Amino acid sequence: MRKGIVIEIIKLIVSIFVCQCAGFIGSIFTTPSIPTWYATLTKPSFTPPNSIFAPVWTILFLLMGISAFLVWRRSLDKHVKIALSIFMFQLIFNILWSVAFFGLRSPLAGLVIISILWIAILLTILNFYKISKVAGLLLIPYILWVSFASVLNFTIWRLNI
Repeated sequence: MRKGIVIEIIKLIVSIFVCQCAGFIGSIFTTPSIPTWYATLTKPSFTPPNSIFAPVWTILFLLMGISAFLVWRRSLDKHVKIALSIFMFQLIFNILWSVAFFGLRSPLAGLVIISILWIAILLTILNFYKISKVAGLLLIPYILWVSFASVLNFTIWRLNI
């Protein structure tokens, strides 16, 4: 196997692994609160069943990893470094949302964090798209899901103040 292909495979694995780790870290704060605190909240009628969230997030983190790989593989010029920095920023805010909403049990803090996250995802999409159209497009399901999660977060906050 050529050295270049091995490096590409390693970059792909690392990209997916980092994103899945973010999901795992978030789940450390989320999972204990689901049957306890979260179960006691008043939720809107459009709240999906709890069983939907883990598979959806697993797929979204996979798409994020592939997207990051497609950008990372291009080079490490200034534009790629900026795009990947924004990507890492949004990944951190993804984790912070779980910490705020579930860990701190604060829908209001979650709402603030998810608003910042949404903007960071949009900036990531715009920067990734300039480098790789496919990388940008792979993040569309993510921003759509976070848009839905933002509405859900807002509604839960309003119903429980």
